[in-house]
Amino acid sequence: MALMITDECINCDVCEPECPNNAISQGDEIYQIDPEKCTECVGHFDTPQCVEVCPVDCIPKNPARVENTDQLMVKYHQLTGK
Repeated sequence: MALMITDECINCDVCEPECPNNAISQGDEIYQIDPEKCTECVGHFDTPQCVEVCPVDCIPKNPARVENTDQLMVKYHQLTGK
């Protein structure tokens, strides 16, 4: 399941550099996560790094993008070529 950033985001800029897939970018008002690039850090880390650093806990799983660990690993391989 890809992650998403809610409107509770305070634009603190800490999540974007933590994403190993470059899935996080500045949107019109708040940061956003590209679900095509988000693997919840599967393949890179044990836990999603953006969630770890977020000071306001505004990065839940995106219910519109239900993916299991195997699917996230396939996406990781597609994104990294590994």
